[in-house]
Amino acid sequence: MPLLLDAGHRVTVIDRFFFGSETLKESSDRVGAALTLLRADVRRVGARELEGADAVVYLAGISNDPACELDPRLTRDVNLTACLEIAKAAEKTGVRRFVFASSCSVYGHASGERLSETSPLNPVSLYARCKAEAEGELFARKGGPAVTALRFATLFGVAGRPRFDLAINVMVKNAYTRREIVVDGGGRQWRPFVHVRDAARAIHLALTSDSERATGQVFNVGADENNLRILNLAYRIRDQVPGAEVRVAATDPDLRDYNVSFEKIRKALDFSAKVSIDDGIGEVLDALKQGRLDPNDRRGYTLEQYGFLAEVERTFERLSLDGKVLGLGGVG
Repeated sequence: MPLLLDAGHRVTVIDRFFFGSETLKESSDRVGAALTLLRADVRRVGARELEGADAVVYLAGISNDPACELDPRLTRDVNLTACLEIAKAAEKTGVRRFVFASSCSVYGHASGERLSETSPLNPVSLYARCKAEAEGELFARKGGPAVTALRFATLFGVAGRPRFDLAINVMVKNAYTRREIVVDGGGRQWRPFVHVRDAARAIHLALTSDSERATGQVFNVGADENNLRILNLAYRIRDQVPGAEVRVAATDPDLRDYNVSFEKIRKALDFSAKVSIDDGIGEVLDALKQGRLDPNDRRGYTLEQYGFLAEVERTFERLSLDGKVLGLGGVG
């Protein structure tokens, strides 16, 4: 978003703000009318909310495999159905481009290395299956906005709403706070990574590059050199945190295993990741040391935050009467 605002674009953010909106409100105060914040449920967004838009970037979704399994129906409604309905609404309002945030997790458990955009998909989670289905449905549509699908590698780095349920971030946090990095499933599985700022640059390129180069295409987003086995990643983090130790847990193997090629986006859109894994490790570590990241903030853990919100909703339903808990109205 900051990239688009700095380039002079007007941006509307549609979100439920389950994880807060402080950072976005700070940006809104800085740029004024160029940024509009709309609190809404993507399952109820239609043509009215998209009126006047040139492009749509669909980032909405229940993220994180365990969080998706909390309520599979909700996950499909948000991650798949709502996406397709918004694409229909975009067609009605004349939106020209639709950028879909997909994931390299669609490759699932893959054989071989350097998987390309034409490699077979083998999603092993509900999250990944919804991404794969959404891609297929979006590209199968006739008419409407031109679609670009970006299959992001696993994100890392410091952002407005930091997450500690992503491999690099959580390993750095555990190394710093506990002096221990636990590797599940043996750590032999491959995973590609991309810094959050590089992911934002890829979205900007998908929106602004020549149509014939960007639209109607699927791009893996990341860097070849950022493919790592999880155990090797743990050792690289350990090397930056004195006293930290790596422990391999005797758990079931992780079903996800994919080593991905990023040659296509490099050639087509001249994209190359600028932030290395080692730089990202240092960035998260410095933010923890300086107190800019709170490792105890519940909002940094997707599953925990969703669980908290679900319990709040259940409590409200048990205690409320006519939509109120205390019935105090405007008293106070």
